[in-house]
Amino acid sequence: MKRIKIGMFGFGRTGRLVAAEFIKDDKFHLEWVVRKHGSDNHKYASRLLGYEHDYGMIFSVEEINESFFKENPVDIIVDFSDSSGVQYYKGAAEAGIKIISAISRYETKDQELLHSLGRKVAVLHSPNITLGINILLVASQIIQKIAPHADIEIVEEHFKGKKEVSGTAMKIANFLGLDDKEHINSIRVGGIVGHHEVIFGMPHQTIRLTHDSISRAAFGQGAIFAAMFLKDQPEGIYSMENIVSEMFSKHRPVY
Repeated sequence: MKRIKIGMFGFGRTGRLVAAEFIKDDKFHLEWVVRKHGSDNHKYASRLLGYEHDYGMIFSVEEINESFFKENPVDIIVDFSDSSGVQYYKGAAEAGIKIISAISRYETKDQELLHSLGRKVAVLHSPNITLGINILLVASQIIQKIAPHADIEIVEEHFKGKKEVSGTAMKIANFLGLDDKEHINSIRVGGIVGHHEVIFGMPHQTIRLTHDSISRAAFGQGAIFAAMFLKDQPEGIYSMENIVSEMFSKHRPVY
């Protein structure tokens, strides 16, 4: 099978682990990685990650111009940088390159730009691209429909240095039609990668759905899942929860 060519934006703590997941998977070829600053410019991401082969040449954002995507063609861009990344890869859509965005929060103008690219190519945006959290999203919505009068609270736990409320927790709240200021409970302690819990309270019983990110490599596996789906899709806006919801429907048991 022909390898799917991947270009990445972002090479921070999460981006490095995502890049490693793509490098290890023989269905993909990591062509290049774009990062904000110029350190390690034109070195290979694979070498920096301890591999002995050359995958993922590193470029700085200053090198992204009108000809970059024609000179460095890929099938899919995977973005783990920040909300400004969309400003740099909008030229990719003109070249027919599909886009996966795992950015937690966009400014309104950046969100609008991302959605406009969906008129040209397939664009998948999920603030938390791990497969497990999106299964939790869909399962929570199913429980809410079955037990619409249940009390619902969301608990999110992260590493001590994380100041803002989890974007994933806000996404869960919005997905369930809840006020994110009233129904999200945040805990900051130690070095927790990410824990999300949805609690349904009913008379004489509770239901708890939990998801733990043990390693940021889970984001890489989510990106791989998303890429395998997106490679055959026409232009439009997609999300991980839409994919999971569709799979739930297809595999729903018949009694």
